[in-house]
Amino acid sequence: MNPIVRIEHLSHKYSRAWAIRDINMEISQTGIVGLLGSNGAGKSTTMNILCGVLTQTEGNVYIDGIDMSKEPELAKQQIGFLPQNPPLYTDLTVDEYLTYTAEIRLMSPGSIRGAVATVKERCGITHFGKRLIGNLSGGYKQRVGIAQAIIHRPRLVVLDEATNGLDPNQIIEVRNLIKEIAADHAVIFSSHILPEVQLLCKEIKMIEQGRIVFSDTMDAFNNYVEPHSVTMHLENPPPAEAILQIAGVTKVDFLTERLVRAWFSGDPGITEKIVAASLAQGWRLREIGLDKSSVDEIFAQLSLGTDGRMN
Repeated sequence: MNPIVRIEHLSHKYSRAWAIRDINMEISQTGIVGLLGSNGAGKSTTMNILCGVLTQTEGNVYIDGIDMSKEPELAKQQIGFLPQNPPLYTDLTVDEYLTYTAEIRLMSPGSIRGAVATVKERCGITHFGKRLIGNLSGGYKQRVGIAQAIIHRPRLVVLDEATNGLDPNQIIEVRNLIKEIAADHAVIFSSHILPEVQLLCKEIKMIEQGRIVFSDTMDAFNNYVEPHSVTMHLENPPPAEAILQIAGVTKVDFLTERLVRAWFSGDPGITEKIVAASLAQGWRLREIGLDKSSVDEIFAQLSLGTDGRMN
């Protein structure tokens, strides 16, 4: 069976500057893949090429085994795309707009009415069919945008900053809708907002400076940077100077009277040393744990390529 998406050695330049360089990617199953990167990293260029909006300078894109450059119309029939600024016609009703988007996807006339009803129900906009899109709230406009992206039942749905600009309640609603869609579609969710990718995605591709710098599971991304601090609960805490005497400890902060964070220089045996010191000096250690690096710290390290693992 063909993978849903296969991108091979994709590169594109505007004038003399390369926007992306040698992007390789494969998606073989349903679910949500996060495309993460800072503004200007190359995400939008990659997605526009993937969806057939832009023709690449080099490389190949295959959708369900179909070469986008050779059979673009056939390939695009398997893609649903919601750009950052949804192409909504605010002077049309929801029904009129969804009917129009089904027609331009070359759906058979007899299937359009049923398809419109199905996506309205799935996206929670059934009762807004006769309402002008211009009169909808931001959250419901986004639902209409998602509905047009899935109306033709594509194998791949590409969502660019789909929760951007929404209020907290609308973000939760759209996030849940995306999770439902991912049950039977491959979804690429592009964002520069790290918590959104972390909450939605199990797999992540990170683009920075036009190149893939990370491609793995979300868990692997979260654990990419080794922890450099421990948090411990001490019933009989000593002065900070005593903890600093432990080999490898570089800094100590008291978060509360008994909750202490200690930074260390990467020693994998630091917890055993702290436990031993606590037993020897009567600190009465009740709990200790390594602190995970924040997603922002991981993002910063990967962006800078400080460990030489950039592809």
